[in-house]
Amino acid sequence: MFLFGMPGGWEVVLIFLAILILFGAKKLPELARGLGQSMKEFRKAQTEIEEEINKTVEDKPAPKKGPSSDDE
Repeated sequence: MFLFGMPGGWEVVLIFLAILILFGAKKLPELARGLGQSMKEFRKAQTEIEEEINKTVEDKPAPKKGPSSDDE
């Protein structure tokens, strides 16, 4: 069942046929190329965000231990 998990073999075939009927055979390579570029850009952005987070965590100074002025 599609709503409760990944689509199975027949669901994928039906989805592909629906896309083929809607867009035609000539548009499919163009759509696939656009999807691939979008995924590439998404992964690039994800990697940049992860690197920025890791850089921030590494640059953050360790908290000082000892008595604080709030205890007085």
